[in-house]
Amino acid sequence: MTATVAATRTYRLGEFHRFDAAGAQFVYLVPAGAIFALDGAAGKLFDCLAAGELPHDRLIDELTAGGLIIDDAEELVEEMYHANAIVAGDSAPEQPQGLPDVFPIQTLVMNLTNQCNLSCQYCYEFGADKVATPEGKPKFMDAAPARTSVDFLLAQSGDRRSVHITFFGGETLMNFPLLQEVVTYANERAGEQGRHVDFSLTTNATLLTPAIIEYLSENRIGVTVSMDGPKEMHDHLRVFANGRGSYDIIEPKVRALIRNHRTRPITARVTLTSGVSDVIRIFRHLKQDLGFHEVGFAPVTTSPNQLYAIGQKGMDGVLDQFHKLADEYLECALRGEAHGFSNVSDTLAELCQGVNKSHPCGAGLGLLGVGPSGDIAPCHRFVDSDVHALGHISTGIDRAKQTDFLRRGHIDSKYDCHTCWARPLCAGGCHHEAYVRYGDTGHPNLHYCDWIRDWTDTCLEIYGAIAAGNPGFLQQFAERKAS
Repeated sequence: MTATVAATRTYRLGEFHRFDAAGAQFVYLVPAGAIFALDGAAGKLFDCLAAGELPHDRLIDELTAGGLIIDDAEELVEEMYHANAIVAGDSAPEQPQGLPDVFPIQTLVMNLTNQCNLSCQYCYEFGADKVATPEGKPKFMDAAPARTSVDFLLAQSGDRRSVHITFFGGETLMNFPLLQEVVTYANERAGEQGRHVDFSLTTNATLLTPAIIEYLSENRIGVTVSMDGPKEMHDHLRVFANGRGSYDIIEPKVRALIRNHRTRPITARVTLTSGVSDVIRIFRHLKQDLGFHEVGFAPVTTSPNQLYAIGQKGMDGVLDQFHKLADEYLECALRGEAHGFSNVSDTLAELCQGVNKSHPCGAGLGLLGVGPSGDIAPCHRFVDSDVHALGHISTGIDRAKQTDFLRRGHIDSKYDCHTCWARPLCAGGCHHEAYVRYGDTGHPNLHYCDWIRDWTDTCLEIYGAIAAGNPGFLQQFAERKAS
């Protein structure tokens, strides 16, 4: 771009979120999902445009009046213009990726069964807000659709050298023999192609045995345990069909899992409800008492009229506790130590990778779910739902349904999100949450907007403070899978 063209521009501020951390100023550039530290000159540039547009020559005059030499002022303006920190009429901001012509799969979530030995009241699969329609379908996946699922993943994953299978349920371990068969078959087929399959599973831990734990460790299978804290909180809703709590059953099994699974870190996933929202106490118990590597929290997915739903006051309380754990996380990071609060780690990973999401997650795109019957779903939360089926494992993906799902879920279709600075990380929120709450997988989760912006701002401040005080700590997130 010639100097003559630059001289004709009239500049205004681009779309960004400004924040302070460790005594320094930063900007989060929304269209690019990028973070810049502001020095004095850049801060002056932003201040010059804070009141409105300025022509090129006048902007340069104000910067030189503030102490910059003219060459430095010209270079600064050009640099900020190309970063879209400031824009003009000819600017072309970066946009989220559109729908690709080809959808290579990275992850397949295999629901080995839709049955469970617990009767958790808030369960999205069996609770009051379920979307699944399992009537007349197999309750357990058998070998034929399982093998076809593996073949499907390898065939539909393009040139990816490594793919991922997550085993899910129901309760995954109720079909453990099939899990073993899938691991063997998938490793054989991938090995023939010079490729690798990574495995993980989610479990309620009730069926863990020493033999199962040994198998999981030997085969490097990642494990996430659904657990809601100390006994009285965990047993509030995570119960057997007779109403008996499950904590006393799983506590020794979880300790054995953490002690004896030596090849992958063990993580916990907590569902927060109106009766289970003491985040700090839950974290202390799961991380410090039991020894989980990381603990992550998510509010229950439900319509607002359920008794276990967290209201606005409850969500505000959760956020306050998140802030306290985030402060601890930062202190640990500055010392180069792991803290274990995965809600921070997951967001830092996205910030480090410059994520600018077109969709809230990989559902229907790089990730698909497969039910016991072989039906294909956008993700595990839609498995066995006839309304949301995207095809069958034996016949492939219905591309028209897949495209419709992705088109409705694209950030460009969510007009309420277009002015939100947090949209590169949020993209409107979970498809399943949107369907339960609003009846439309493409509807933005407007009830979480302020909460998400506050939490994202907190994580940006943590990022800035770590970048200033211990930047090497952030290197671990370059390859961490973004949520």
